[in-house]
Amino acid sequence: MIAFVSGPVAALAPDTAVVEVGGVGLALHCTPGTLSGLRLGEQTRLATSLVVREDSLTLYGFADDDERQVFELLQTASGVGPRLAQAMLAVHTPDALRIAVSTGDEKALTGVPGIGKKGAQKLLLELKDRLGEPIGSSAVPGARPAPAAGWSDQLHTALVGLGYAPREADEAVAAVTPRAEAALADGGVPQVAQLLRAALQTLNRTR
Repeated sequence: MIAFVSGPVAALAPDTAVVEVGGVGLALHCTPGTLSGLRLGEQTRLATSLVVREDSLTLYGFADDDERQVFELLQTASGVGPRLAQAMLAVHTPDALRIAVSTGDEKALTGVPGIGKKGAQKLLLELKDRLGEPIGSSAVPGARPAPAAGWSDQLHTALVGLGYAPREADEAVAAVTPRAEAALADGGVPQVAQLLRAALQTLNRTR
């Protein structure tokens, strides 16, 4: 098992990062939240999970060991593969998932693309005793938190880190600003991971 990889970031894409390890570039599938913390050319250390299939070997990368552990535990539920488990972690922190499962928060799970009402109910039953108790101070139900005043700076930095020009990043931030402002108006907090996906879609349409 490959527990982690450490080395300079050689390339970044909307859903993958390439980390150079001993002269070899390893491609890791990562959530937008993990990717936003990486910078081209800078050293990184990512916890990893290797998913073996008959026709493929796929490496998934995570910001820390806890996220990797939850990724693997989620797949013990029937119908949850690595892509859906990663989607769940793209929307919710590990502790937010723990709270959602322990409190039976069906709405939190249906907020994940690919999970409907019946699927959420099934997952709540299957995962109830598997994820454990929240372990950090970020144990708040919902998506990954981001300071309300700093979401635009975080998003801009993430886009530049993915290789977009500052001007393109400015335009993408402007395009998703109404979505962020709507979240603030509803008393919520703009979620950088979700805004990053929306911004990338905007940039792809303009290229």
